[in-house]
Amino acid sequence: MLDIKQIRENPDEIKKRLARRGDGFSEKISRLIEIDVERRKALSESETLKNRKKTLSAQVGKLKKEGNDATEQMEEVKGINTSIKEWDEKAQSSEKEIHDTLLEIPNIPHDSVPDGKDDTDNEIIRTWGEIPQFDFDIKNHVELGEALDIIDMKRAVKIAGSRFSVFKGQGARLMRALTSFMLDTHTEENGYQELYPPFMVNRESMTGTGQLPKFEEDLFKLSDDPYYLIPTAEVPVTNFHRDEILGQDSLPVKYTAFTPCFRREAGSYGKDTHGLIRQHQFDKVELVKFVEPERSFDELDSLVSNAEGILRKLGLAYRVAVLCVGDLGFSAAKTFDLEVWLPSQNAYREISSCSTFSDYQARRAKIRYKKKEDGKTSFIHTLNGSGLAVGRLFVALLENFQRPDGSIAIPEPLQPYMNDSKKIKFGS
Repeated sequence: MLDIKQIRENPDEIKKRLARRGDGFSEKISRLIEIDVERRKALSESETLKNRKKTLSAQVGKLKKEGNDATEQMEEVKGINTSIKEWDEKAQSSEKEIHDTLLEIPNIPHDSVPDGKDDTDNEIIRTWGEIPQFDFDIKNHVELGEALDIIDMKRAVKIAGSRFSVFKGQGARLMRALTSFMLDTHTEENGYQELYPPFMVNRESMTGTGQLPKFEEDLFKLSDDPYYLIPTAEVPVTNFHRDEILGQDSLPVKYTAFTPCFRREAGSYGKDTHGLIRQHQFDKVELVKFVEPERSFDELDSLVSNAEGILRKLGLAYRVAVLCVGDLGFSAAKTFDLEVWLPSQNAYREISSCSTFSDYQARRAKIRYKKKEDGKTSFIHTLNGSGLAVGRLFVALLENFQRPDGSIAIPEPLQPYMNDSKKIKFGS
């Protein structure tokens, strides 16, 4: 969340910067200023009354000790107690409204984020690799997977419903291979520590990373227990350090985690309903960082490079885009998307989003670090990105490495994870 002190001291500047995201936030900022004035007045009145009560209590004690009547002072103390309770309740009510309103306001876009209304205004900053050329009629990943008997969409519908999938045989092994390959790369080469977190979290965790209250309709919630299925490993891994103070010497803290992810995809009906691109359940290898504020954007570049490295190792053509303000996530200050080439769509499609959230998530989750030079604490910066989405990587491999006979060539780095097989073919 944003800093109420910063809003109090620079309301017009905050309004101006949030206006890049669209209308509606100026009124919330104005209301926050009003509530903050009310809260501070209530605290001041309460403190004044408490000081008066302290003085009167001393007088009562002295009068009684001297055998004098203290009825008048005691009556005033009684009235003061009632007033203190009223002012404290006003302060608490204002504090709650401030907190709840701050939860509804998105992060401030960094100045380097380009203007724009939606993903058509995102800026492509680089491309890598050669787009494959085929001299035969290509198939999409569903056609390839079903012909090879490595995915089964129809039985997934029977088991669960639409937007679910079953991977079979070499398809299941390929999913496992991709996961292990990415985790090994990030832990052994890129310096991340692996976590295996819960796949269900509480409301506090969802609030800490910004999924709640804004995106409740996109989440799967258990009906009889206070848990949510995670939409991404970002949630449990970031909240791993909720309510903690990290040592400056330990930074940056870098974690990677493989988890299934669960999303209702509310509002996306009719989009990518065929195939593996948009599922209710999908797998992802996530990268999460906790860094010093001044290192935030250098660490973001490094995070993007780590995710790109997977695509380069596998020889997949991709491009990197910086998101405009209209496409920027609610909690993000700046985001880069990695988009891999999909031949069947003749287009690049997102396979990773890498973001810095500045101190936005850290304020919500109360994650700080202690500075060595003066021992003071400050809110940390959090970053995360997909490193990568396993299902979409599966799609890219099938489509980019398909062969005329319907088989799939396995990139060399994956072969040790596939029992040294060089291709996936029917019946293998």
